Formats: sequence, structure tokens, C-alpha cells
Amino acid sequence: MNNFQFVNPTKIIFGKGEIKRLSKEIPAGKKVLIIYGGGTIKKTGLLDEIKEELKDYTTGEFGGIEPNPTYETLMQGVDFIRKENYDYLLAVGGGSVIDGTKFIAAAVLHTQDDPWKLVTDNKAVKNALPFGVVLTLPASGSEMNGGAVITRKSILTKLPFFGPALFPKFSILDPVYTYTLPDKQIVNGVIDSFIHIMEQYMTFPVNAKVQDRFSEGLLSTLIEEGPEALKDKENYDVRANIMWAATMAYNGLIASGVPQDWSTHMIGHEITALYGLDHAETLAIIFPSMLEVMKEDKREKLLQYGRRVWNIDSSLPEDKSVSLTIEKTRGFFRTMGIKTGFKEHSMGAEVIDKIIASLESHGMKKLGEKGTVTPDVVRKVLEMSL
Repeated sequence: MNNFQFVNPTKIIFGKGEIKRLSKEIPAGKKVLIIYGGGTIKKTGLLDEIKEELKDYTTGEFGGIEPNPTYETLMQGVDFIRKENYDYLLAVGGGSVIDGTKFIAAAVLHTQDDPWKLVTDNKAVKNALPFGVVLTLPASGSEMNGGAVITRKSILTKLPFFGPALFPKFSILDPVYTYTLPDKQIVNGVIDSFIHIMEQYMTFPVNAKVQDRFSEGLLSTLIEEGPEALKDKENYDVRANIMWAATMAYNGLIASGVPQDWSTHMIGHEITALYGLDHAETLAIIFPSMLEVMKEDKREKLLQYGRRVWNIDSSLPEDKSVSLTIEKTRGFFRTMGIKTGFKEHSMGAEVIDKIIASLESHGMKKLGEKGTVTPDVVRKVLEMSL
């Protein structure tokens, strides 16, 4: 196991009806801006519920955060906050709303130059307005981590940024708020969480038994509960397990002391920025092919994953076990109803050069846990993903 430091300051408040604790988490006297996406929280009554809980505060609203939050929209929020002097933010939604809120919280205080540099400078963000979260879509893990991903439409760019100031002060996780999610968002959430885990697990062994077993348990939970969530829309236990698995998938715990990959995510970000596919859709296309192309580098972990998660017979020849493991992974994605090839999205080989050029323009020429995912390797992955 590698050396590590693990700090996660976010307070998690989990369970049915826990919205009642909201006013206890925000300091008295704060002027609170409620930030959300397309307005579903109005239809479900959640916005009214939140306002009732915050009746002793001065509150306002900023809606319209996109599924891939854009710099252009978020800067409108920044201007609004500066004008109206809000000093506490509340993100109500999924990863996109939370990521967008993180950028807004940091950009409001970043007055010396272009706030886009918060993303491009690759420096940890150390100052931001305080913010909390009411989670409605489990997927990104943004409710309990210090990272975010932002898109700038004008230059077709989607990039991550991070920092200790980007951890929410608290996050309220009530599985009941996920009952009204459409199937596509359920599927995307499960796939996104699954591949978050795999980016931290599917590398090479460092004898980190605790992290490996945590990861394998989370993967097994998503494999079991993902299809059930599509069958039974109001099964509290199923939704609770998926919600907590998604949070645990990317809060730093299973990443501690182990090598990490993230090449699939970086390629996926370029696809979303260029072609508008959902984040999870890009991951489902790229990840199985990445496993196939990098199977020699990942052989030991692939064999372990196959045995422990998919119950593949350890007496099988190794090559057969590896192939079957990759097949099982792709099969799970298809069972969830997500497409696993570019052609299924009416896209062909014409995307390959554009994706590689975009990666290179962002300096991403050596991806993966060993820096061996070069543009040539990416080309092989993309060709296999058609």
C-alpha cells in the first residue's frame, strides 16, 4: 500500500426526512442562494420544502444549471451573487448542479483575473463561499469530494478542477428524492458510479486489501441493485444502497494509498465537449475497450476482479478469464440499457482524430496509472469502441 493522507470534511446526513435538519446546518443570518437545474425540484415540491425549512433566512434562487454545467451559465450566477451579496450557497440536484455550485462558490471570490483560470491553472482551490448540498441524483460523488468538472461552450472544452475549498460543508442524502428520476438518469448514475470505482481499482496491485475489498463490495452492490432500481421505482432500500454506493465511490476513501487511472474519464470529457453525449454514455463506450487494449497492464487486477466480482472460475486459462471478465462488464452496461459503441449513437470513425486532437490540445498525452495511455493507445481504444 502506498503512503497517503485522507481528509474528508463533508458532513453526511443520510435518510428519509432528513431535510428537517437543513436549518441546523446553515449558520444563522446567512443570505442563502438555492441553486438548481431544470426546475424538477419545483414540480416535485422539494423547492417549497426547502424554503419552508429556511423560512428564517433570506433566500433566493438561481436555476438553469445544465447537465454539463457551462462556464457561460455559471458566470451569470457569479454576477448575480456579487450583485445581491449572497454569502451561502445550497446546491439542490445531482453532480452537475453541485459541480456548477463549486465553480460559482470559488469564482465569486476570484476577482483578480479571469475565473476560468481556476480550471486551467491546475492549482488547488483554497477559497470559496461555503455551500451545502441536497442530493437528488446519485452518480458523481460530488456531494462528498473536492472536485468538479466544468464545460466552456465557446471553446468546446470540458475540464476538471479541485481543491480543499470545494468540499461541501454538508450533504443531505434522502433516497426518497430519487424516486421520480427517469430511467435514463438512473442508468447514467449507476454507470458513472461503477466506473468511478473502476478508475481507482482497475490498475495494478499494491497489496491494499482494504481498498480492494471496499471497491469490490461497491461494484457488487451496483451490479445487484442497478437493475432492481429500474424495476421497482420506489424501493427505498435499493435506492439507499445505490445512493450510498455512489457517494462512497468517489469520496477519496477507496483512492487512498492506491494508483489511479482516470484515462477513460479524460477521453469521455472530450467526447461530451465535442459531441454532447452524456458523461455516463461516454464512459460506457470507452471503458470496455480501454480494458481490452490495456489488459496486459491490468492483467492481475482483471483476474482478481473477475474472480471476486463476477465469480469467474479461477481454474480457467488466464486469457479466457480476462476476456470473460471484460465481456461481463460490457454485458452489465447493456443490461442497464446503455449503449456501448459509437455507431449506436450514429457516430463513426470521423470522431477519432477530433477526440485525439482535443486531448493533445489539453496536454493529455500520457494518461493512465503509468502514463502509458498515449495518443496512439487512445486511437486503438477509440477504434475498438466504434
